Amino acid sequence: MDLLEIILSVPTSSLPSLVFIAEPWPFFSPGILTCSSSSFRGARNNQSRAKSASVQPVTEELMEEQSKNSPDSGDSIRQRFLDFYASRGHKILPSASLVPEDPTVLLTIAGMLPFKPIFLGKIPRQVPRATTSQRCIRTNDVENVGRTARHQTFFEMLGNFSFGDYFKKEAIQWSWELSTVEFGLPPERLWISVYEDDDEAFQMWHNEVGVPVERIKRMGEDDNFWMSGATGPCGPCSEIYYDFHPERGNANVDLGDDTRFIEFYNLVFMQYNKKDDGTLEPLKQKNIDTGLGLERMARILQKVPNNYETDLIYPIIEKASELANISYALADEQTKLKLKVVGDHLRAIVYLISDGVLPSNIGRGYVVRRLIRRVVRAGRSLGIKGEIVDNLEGAFLPAIAEKVIELSTHIDSDVKIKAPRILEELKKEELNFVRTLERGETLLEKMLADALSNAQKNGTRPCLSGKEAFLLYDTFGFPVELTTEIADENGITVDIDGFDQEMENQRRTSRAAHNVVKLAVEDGATLTENIDETEFVGYDTLSTRAVVESLMVNGSPVIQVSEGNDVEVLLNRTPFYAESGGQIGDHGFLYVTGGENQQTALVEIKDVQKSVGDIFVHKGTIREGILEVGREVEAAVDAKLRQRAKVHHTATHLLQAALKKLIDQEISQAGSLVAFDRLRFDFNYGHALTDTQLEDIERLINEWIGAAAYLETKVMPLTDAKEAGAIAMFGEKYGEQVRVVEVPGVSMELCGGTHVSNTSEIRVFKIISEQGIAAGVRRIEAVAGEALIEYINARESYLKNLCSMLKVKAEEVTPRVEKLLEDLRMSRNEVADLRTKAAAYKALMIASKSFEVGTSQKIRVIVESMDDVDADSLKVAAENLIDTLQDPAAVILGSSPEEGKVSLVAAFTPTVVGLGIQAGKFIGPIAKLCGGGGGGRPNFAQAGGRKPENLPSALEKAREDIVSILSEKAS
Repeated sequence: MDLLEIILSVPTSSLPSLVFIAEPWPFFSPGILTCSSSSFRGARNNQSRAKSASVQPVTEELMEEQSKNSPDSGDSIRQRFLDFYASRGHKILPSASLVPEDPTVLLTIAGMLPFKPIFLGKIPRQVPRATTSQRCIRTNDVENVGRTARHQTFFEMLGNFSFGDYFKKEAIQWSWELSTVEFGLPPERLWISVYEDDDEAFQMWHNEVGVPVERIKRMGEDDNFWMSGATGPCGPCSEIYYDFHPERGNANVDLGDDTRFIEFYNLVFMQYNKKDDGTLEPLKQKNIDTGLGLERMARILQKVPNNYETDLIYPIIEKASELANISYALADEQTKLKLKVVGDHLRAIVYLISDGVLPSNIGRGYVVRRLIRRVVRAGRSLGIKGEIVDNLEGAFLPAIAEKVIELSTHIDSDVKIKAPRILEELKKEELNFVRTLERGETLLEKMLADALSNAQKNGTRPCLSGKEAFLLYDTFGFPVELTTEIADENGITVDIDGFDQEMENQRRTSRAAHNVVKLAVEDGATLTENIDETEFVGYDTLSTRAVVESLMVNGSPVIQVSEGNDVEVLLNRTPFYAESGGQIGDHGFLYVTGGENQQTALVEIKDVQKSVGDIFVHKGTIREGILEVGREVEAAVDAKLRQRAKVHHTATHLLQAALKKLIDQEISQAGSLVAFDRLRFDFNYGHALTDTQLEDIERLINEWIGAAAYLETKVMPLTDAKEAGAIAMFGEKYGEQVRVVEVPGVSMELCGGTHVSNTSEIRVFKIISEQGIAAGVRRIEAVAGEALIEYINARESYLKNLCSMLKVKAEEVTPRVEKLLEDLRMSRNEVADLRTKAAAYKALMIASKSFEVGTSQKIRVIVESMDDVDADSLKVAAENLIDTLQDPAAVILGSSPEEGKVSLVAAFTPTVVGLGIQAGKFIGPIAKLCGGGGGGRPNFAQAGGRKPENLPSALEKAREDIVSILSEKAS
């Protein structure tokens, strides 16, 4: 049985829990962050909640009843929610990306996350109330996906938000009206939880809404009080639960019982600020943050036993069932679990890749990779096979992902546009994983051989350690059950307790950050809280009069700054472009003048950054005089550097257009840098570009430049811009009104950067490098305009110097260098031959230093230093000595070929190896004494180190150890 067959035979239900460790994972609750009472809430009563409601088969009639035309379809529920709150004055806003702007979280885990700066008061609200359907990802309880009725990795959070507008009363009344009137839920089936001290909410639910007191549960701080952290905004929570089994009565009710209840709506009343001393003070602006789980409401209205059997996920499960040639309705629970894993995880994977997250071993990419591997294992264990190509089994993920893409229309319209790239990434990653399994098999075989050898040496029962089993699981995706089964076939046990401990250590690490969205006032907030956004006038002018609103030195506010000090300056208006969209900030000067226009101060500006909101921070140095808060200054941008930035920014747009036209229309931007001396453009593409392709790209861009087209810049609604075909940059946040930069007939992008008026200003464009920087991501660096002239001049200078050194003409440099390299290669070979001969000679000289060990069997041993012999020559010397001494013999040699470097080698004849002594295991501990490590085969091994000063003592230790071991084995 080969490895893949064994994997197919291992039930996914028995796979160990998946824990992501690449970065700390954000904790999730619906529309909020850490209110642990929610049944989205995380870890409270996880054991009791692992029980799923009884599963009923989904029939064709039921699926037809839940068709897309049904008012209870997932798409309909989403729209009805948004329309309900739109009719109550809420602005419908689009879902943000799954990749958040917030650096404190890895992925978008809550509906409120895009509004965090507003809740903190860092940026002004654009609207007083809003409603959204936010795409979210959570991974804390991924091992429960498919096991319970409600756990998911990807979900949609419907939310209504108030930014200092309405508060508790309206939030409660509207949530009840939405639930009982709009969605028609029976009031007698709804239960309410409130914070234990929130009498106001309790009375509103009872007196104004009419919920009986026996169906309102008070819960403690751990359950129903939301906090952003140790300090900062906080407030009580209230939730609405649906009762699937009201016949069980009202006595001893536990709202955490998943077999009876599901929490579908969570209301957070953000009304306090928690101070350092723990006291609560009322917030000046009270906010409402809510979350209603779309999949949970669909489960209730569609009357299915779990979230997976709703029309939001079930069609994906149906597709997987079809490929596996099984019936979901007739399948056993273990098979259904695997199908649910496929249905859930593929949604998360498709939307993450669509948002630009590609599989990798770090960060967000690690999430995608591990989810893909879970799906592959589950699918293959169900018997799903990919297409056969060239007698090799292909990938099956793309076939199922097509169903996810088909269902994406009303969730994220960009998914269908990006479908080809999504499917290609899935195919590539799945096939790579199969190859990874093969490499893991090789490692497992070595581990098993070592376990048997150690057991024979120590007279113990062979056992694979928990660390080794965990390495196979964590790095190669081996279920511990698979490792145990293969080990058992070889008569080896597995330390399951040790494996569980390693798994727990990983869980502890991944939860170390408490899995919350950090929502606290950051340093510097006091600086900007009373300052309006900076008025940017830099599109129209490079200089303006402005007033100094604030000054900072070393992070602290000051009133004035004197000559020679670095300073951060906030102005009421500015012509300086602040770094954003890949374009670096402008350079320039601030001039302070006195009477008769006499200059009294001069500030050199070297960088401009955006702080919270749109407040520009000008970073520079006082070159002359004193700068004070309240002074009027003349702010002037360095026009030459601005022109360079404009040239490179417009050239970047042309580069993206050329890549799409000549290489692949699905190419999308993955990052950029627009600097004064160059441009850098990162894009999603799985193959290196050829020299011919790069030449074609250059030629096309220079044709566009020579066409001397005038750029058109417009400000328009975001929806109109997208309909017109404008390209949005990945990761950028756009408001309702956007700036569109168009090179007619060539490029149209949403962009706030600065650009040339006519393409002819770019003058000429040159690619200077193309390389891969990550899996599926390429990078092009290029220069244009004045920067290209400098680039060419610099390289011309290098060439002149090279010609002078080589005493040849420019056209003769290449053959001359080739000749020099060939001469160097031959010289190195000659030197290597001489070193080898010298080592062999030294080996003959020290052969006489051998000594014998053992009584029943005499074994010749040499342990010597060979001074500065290099590693290759040391190997030759050891081989010659083994041949000279003949079997049985053991040779250990060391040298220090150069400063800060140690080389070691151990060579044993077959008789010595037969005594159970392995060169690879022997040399490793000796190398550690020299600050290094190494290993190799039982008969021959090499090692290295970084501490030559320890070599004498290490060789002495080797001598003692080999004598001791051989004395015991050969006596």
